[in-house]
This record gives sequence, C-alpha cells and structure tokens, in this order.
Amino acid sequence: MGNLLKILYCRDCEVPTKVDIFVDFENAVATQSEQPVWSQVQSILQDAMLILKDLAAYKGAATEIREAISNPQSDNYQQRAWSAVVPLVLRLKRYYEYSTILESTIPNLLGVLCSNDMTARQHLETQQASFKQFAEFLDFTLKFDDLKMTNPAIQNDFSYYRRTLSRMKMSGNDDFENSLDVSESTANRMSLFYAHATPMLKVLSDTTSKFVSENKDLPIENTTDCLCTMASICRIMIENPKYRSKITNEETVMFCLRVMVGVIILYDHVHPIGAFVKSSNIDIKNSIKVLKDYAPQKVESLLNALRYTTKHLNDDSTPKTIKALLA
Repeated sequence: MGNLLKILYCRDCEVPTKVDIFVDFENAVATQSEQPVWSQVQSILQDAMLILKDLAAYKGAATEIREAISNPQSDNYQQRAWSAVVPLVLRLKRYYEYSTILESTIPNLLGVLCSNDMTARQHLETQQASFKQFAEFLDFTLKFDDLKMTNPAIQNDFSYYRRTLSRMKMSGNDDFENSLDVSESTANRMSLFYAHATPMLKVLSDTTSKFVSENKDLPIENTTDCLCTMASICRIMIENPKYRSKITNEETVMFCLRVMVGVIILYDHVHPIGAFVKSSNIDIKNSIKVLKDYAPQKVESLLNALRYTTKHLNDDSTPKTIKALLA
C-alpha cells in the first residue's frame, strides 16, 4: 500500500493543512503502548481472512433443497437435503459468532485510537499499527457483506434449515437439536443477523455508536475526528496522482475505497448531523467522485452501501447535489 504517504490533515477536519506523515499500512509495527490490544486484535484479524475465504467458497445446497421440496413424501430426499444443509448452517453459525467477536473487539481498538491523551493527528502519527487494524476491519466488513449480498444460497439454506427445524420440533423429535450444535435460540439470533442486507456493517455501525454513547468521558469529537482523518487519508491516496502513483497493487486501491466508504458510514451513524450536510467534516462530494471515477463494476456495491446503509442521506439537510450524485 505504499510506504511513505503524504496526506492532507485537517485541524478538526475544517482548515486544510499539509503535514508530512508516514503511514505504512504494510509494515506498521505496534508500539509498546499499543501491544496489548494489538496482539489481541491481530489474531482476530487472521480469523477474518479465513472467514472471507470460506464464504467465497460457499456454494449452498440448492439442488438438494429443490429435490426435497419437489418430493415431500420421500424420506430419502428429505434426509439428503438435511445432510447437505446442516454443515452449511454450521458455517453460517461460525460467521455469526465472528460478528459477536467483532462486537466485543472494536471498542477496545477504538479506546486506543480515540483516547483523551492525544489528538486524532497524534494517534495517527504514533499508533499506525492500530489504525491499520481498524482499516482492515472495515475492509473485511465490506468484503463480507458484498459476498453475502451476492450469494442468495445463504438465505435459502438458512430458511430451509429453520423450516425443517420447526417441523422437527412440531413432530416431537427431541434429539435433533443436541446433535446439531445450533440451538433454536442461536438460530433465532442468526436469523436476525442474516436478515440485514449488510450484517457485518450493521454490527460495526451499532458497535461504534454504542462506544460513543457509553464512554461519556470521551468527547464525541475524539471518535469523529479519528474517522474524518481516516476518510481523508483514503480519499487522497486515490485522488492525488502523486500519491496514487505510489500504489503498485490494484487491490490496495480497492482497500482504500472500501475503508473510505466504511469510515463515511460509521461517521454518518456516529455524528449527530451526519456526513452529508454542507458543514460535514467529511468531503463527501469528492469522496463520491473518487468512487465514480473508478471502475464502475467494482465500486457499485460501495456506492450502494452509501445509498442504503447510511443514516442521514435522505435527510432534508442533505444537499440535492449530493443526493443526485448517489441517485
């Protein structure tokens, strides 16, 4: 992702000031003060890569389910469908459980990045490893949700599983649940999770909002300034030809775009007036332009994330020009 980046840093994200800052996304090393939380988070991030790889290979049990539905009286087809679906639901359970780990981990990382002892700029300069981890969580979140949204087998498999679970319960079969390691209560929670178009993003947004509301000793500006700075970094890395030329890996471009969009969404959920008003600290117009100037087929899901998962886009205070850009 490049070694030496010159980024635009805005004091309170309002008055542009050029500052030379090293942001080494590839080789950032945790400082001694970062180490306790960094070590915990790093192992969780490694699991995130495994989750994405597994989800990308998720094929579903459409054939077995279709045959079972077409042959309702055949025990053989019913058993084949059930045997095919159960391992898939266990995989879905793993993804859901990872979301709960994410929910408990993000506040620890935000606590490092948004503490009162430093400004957002100081956090960025001295805690690059923690900023990298937060960016990687955002990158994972949008990748996961994109894979989920483009794979209808996930909802189909889980819906069939729950219907069959209900029939088993009504038939008086008391042994099935103990053999599955997916209880009815867990299935209900999973259903709520997968009902959202972007489930991981919802978890991340809710967790960030909860962090702000529960930590009364931390001014909300600590968090919003952090998010504002990250959005500026990612946008300028792509927007400025000088910085863009330092990026040799095309995947790094998509990484920056996903993180930028994720940060904008979090900011819009956390900040009282959101990311789209004229007085917003986020340069939303140029952020959208950066997206639209990139390959359309690669960024449509990111544009949809801004359209459908932000909180304030449809507010009356959002300029018509911004709404038109995302129309």
